[in-house]
Amino acid sequence: MAREFGDVMLGSIELFCLAAEAQSFTAAAREAGLTPAAVSRSIARLEERLQVRLFVRSTRKIRLTDGGRTYFDQCRQALNRLSEAERELTGTQAEPAGKLRISVPTTLGHCRVLPALVGFRARYPKVQVEVQLSNRNVDFTADGFDLAVRARAQADSGLVARKLMDAELVVVATPGYLQSAGRPRSLADLASHECIQFLLPSTGQAVPWVFRQDGQDVEVGTAGSLTCSDDLLGVATLARHGAGLLQTYRFIVENDLRQGTLVEVLQDLGGRSRPFSILYPATRHMPLRMRAFIDHLVASV
Repeated sequence: MAREFGDVMLGSIELFCLAAEAQSFTAAAREAGLTPAAVSRSIARLEERLQVRLFVRSTRKIRLTDGGRTYFDQCRQALNRLSEAERELTGTQAEPAGKLRISVPTTLGHCRVLPALVGFRARYPKVQVEVQLSNRNVDFTADGFDLAVRARAQADSGLVARKLMDAELVVVATPGYLQSAGRPRSLADLASHECIQFLLPSTGQAVPWVFRQDGQDVEVGTAGSLTCSDDLLGVATLARHGAGLLQTYRFIVENDLRQGTLVEVLQDLGGRSRPFSILYPATRHMPLRMRAFIDHLVASV
């Protein structure tokens, strides 16, 4: 077959991918051991060859154009496959290595994922993991993430969703609050209680509380004078200080329940849960480090 890519062109593709992931020519240059001007010239050659503008440039940062995003997806897959083939051929495929960028919710991040990273790093010391704690959906291409964990899967047919866990929901309060306000015995009792509210960032609406009553799943709108948004750990902090009743994930308050600083109520109406899933692009070749991390996380949580 005729040679289509010279060493210079392959190098330009690598630099393009570095710049796209870092959203910076300077950061890409630092990673590659070059000057920013050299990276800029290399990508300019690539744009001239393709006759396509790959980046929108500003004084502070760069971002991919629509064409650049499509090209990046394909180039990253091709480079990943080349790396995997080389590791397999040289016998190094058995040991995961390289950088992994993940985005996880604050709640599951603090309570499950970050603790699991200690064991993962001990098992795979050649993998570097960069974690973003965020409750907002990410753009895998533009933001440069390998995978994300979310409670509500993104409506994107280009993503693979692997179930991580079903997180049980519980209603809790401090012993002091229950002593002063009384212990709720039914769903109707919630109307007379201070119910701490969490607002969904995507809608600004309070999350309804969910229960199972007489074998049926029911939703209940509750009310309270204290609300939090973005970070679900905020409502847990309010509950720990006696602000009212709270419905939250058991994994967030399991230590509090064990120590007795929070008490579970309405247990006979429990049993509801929400799923957490691992998301990653369907078209992206999965390197060994990513497969190893997913398997470790599923086994750990």
